[in-house]
Amino acid sequence: MRIVFSTTNYCYNLCLFTNIFLETDSSSLDAAESMLELLEQVNRLTSGKSFTISPLSLLLGGFILLTILLVFLLPRLIRFLVTRFLPLELREAYQQIFVPYQRWIVLSFFLSIGDIIILLIPDKPIWLYISEFFLGAAIAFNTCFLAFALFNKFFGGYLLDLALRGQRNANSELLAFIKFVANTLIILIVIFIFAEIHDLGLTGLIASISVGGVAIAFASQKVVEQILWTILIYLDRPFVVDDYIHLQDGTFGRVEAIGWRSSKIRLSGKGTLMVIPNSMLTQMSIENLSGAQKIISLLNIFFQRDIPEQEKALVRQIILDSTKDIYGIDHRLTEVNFRNNDQSGKVQAQVTFFVLGSGSTALEIRTQLLDAARRNISKRLKDYGIGFEISEKPINVDSPMNI
Repeated sequence: MRIVFSTTNYCYNLCLFTNIFLETDSSSLDAAESMLELLEQVNRLTSGKSFTISPLSLLLGGFILLTILLVFLLPRLIRFLVTRFLPLELREAYQQIFVPYQRWIVLSFFLSIGDIIILLIPDKPIWLYISEFFLGAAIAFNTCFLAFALFNKFFGGYLLDLALRGQRNANSELLAFIKFVANTLIILIVIFIFAEIHDLGLTGLIASISVGGVAIAFASQKVVEQILWTILIYLDRPFVVDDYIHLQDGTFGRVEAIGWRSSKIRLSGKGTLMVIPNSMLTQMSIENLSGAQKIISLLNIFFQRDIPEQEKALVRQIILDSTKDIYGIDHRLTEVNFRNNDQSGKVQAQVTFFVLGSGSTALEIRTQLLDAARRNISKRLKDYGIGFEISEKPINVDSPMNI
């Protein structure tokens, strides 16, 4: 494809600009000279000369323009189709999970299509091959972050609500494990696809490592066994560094280190350091005293009018029913206290939850479950026609155990 720029009217334009600036005052002469120099440079660049645009450059340029256009138009089209044809439940899930990341999803999709087009080009020059490799790596990182964001939306807004609506208790430990497994699978799948597309031989490398691992396992069975027990401790996390633990043999102290073969415990009272193999720790009962810490979560609900005792009992029952099935929240200690505001005539209900902690991840999941329960409380109060205002974020107060 050849694109030729013609300048046959250059002399006419030159005379026209000269006449215009001659009719003005002398202060415009500098501007006129600058304009004439610019026209002369354009004439030198384009007079009788042409340049060629390669089909590859034209294809990439058109694809970039099409991508930019669709990034802004396609989300609106998808939103219209979803609103028109999907049922209410799927529509709510779409609004909650995908709408915040619509443009990110569309942009990632078309970048992946562009990368596939470049991969299908035969006899690529070396610069294009290197550029495609880095583009593919950037798309892989982008896919990981996008998948993390989508799964967190699905996990925090949809899966937790589904767990609360179920008949069984919402086990925060199991939900934390599901989140860990899902994030790990996302990373492994993206790495595997990237390696297979770019012929990095990941399958052969994994097979070689597996064969070598079997040989090493037979040669050093005890060492591998200790490492496996250590991996189990890191995954199950019965204790972490700085936790106070009590073992079934009477050992009591603070965990100072968790190594690949053994763990070090500073004994209380003596101050001496005890080294215990991890294989023994996984086979005995461990009482984690630091795991007895809890978070006191305060939730305020403001009612727009004075409510009678019967409605107070109803509100109390709604709150208890919405949180009693959350594993890790001590529903026996849940308190609902009503206070009258004499000046405004409103009633404030202060709800106190005791969230038990056995690790930062599980504690985070339990607070997310509590947030889902707050949404459930709001929905049930609205169903009963009770006017209220509820605080968006509860007040969390750490309550560690004194040892």
